[in-house]
Amino acid sequence: MAGRRRWTTEEILDAAAELLSTSDAESFSVRKLAATLGTDSSSLYRHFRSKTELLRAVADRILLSAMDGHRPEGDWKERLTALALRLREAFGRQPQLASVWGRYASGGAGSRLVMEEVLGALRASGLPDAEVPVHYHRLAVLIAALIASEAGVSTLGPEEYEQGMELFRVAVLGADPERFPALAHFARDVRPLGADRAAAFEELLAAHLAHVEAAIASR
Repeated sequence: MAGRRRWTTEEILDAAAELLSTSDAESFSVRKLAATLGTDSSSLYRHFRSKTELLRAVADRILLSAMDGHRPEGDWKERLTALALRLREAFGRQPQLASVWGRYASGGAGSRLVMEEVLGALRASGLPDAEVPVHYHRLAVLIAALIASEAGVSTLGPEEYEQGMELFRVAVLGADPERFPALAHFARDVRPLGADRAAAFEELLAAHLAHVEAAIASR
């Protein structure tokens, strides 16, 4: 009798990424992945000790793909902007995995490459070494949050998206001016969260980098 096929680590990660593209981290399980591969969970645990370790490896592959061929260019702000846009583009191709990265993070080679570039760019900005880790953490949180937020909207189908827009219009335009005076005043100008996220991403990132630049100039 032929033995059960032995799956490589890369094949397992390919299958996990494919499964996550049609579900989410909450419903994902090693058991479901094993069933997809036609094997049992114990064979996968030889490669990954837990579901969390597996998800971190999947997220790290996105980071590796984003950093593939990356060469730092320009000043520190240009480097950080280029990096953020590369990460956004990489997770934009697999938006369901953005929440995995935001929740489970990563400690693999991709994560180290991203961390090295962010820390190196911040160090090149002129910040004292003692302040670089603090600004690194704030920037990492901002980028991860913006990417996850944008990816969340992109996973909605057209019907779901339009339903959300209609609910927004009803809630805002129908707001009682006595109870919600500010909302009623700005109702026709307020935009839903799903609108123009691309511009918001770049504007918020630029504003944060300007804040760092101002902190450096004030020293």
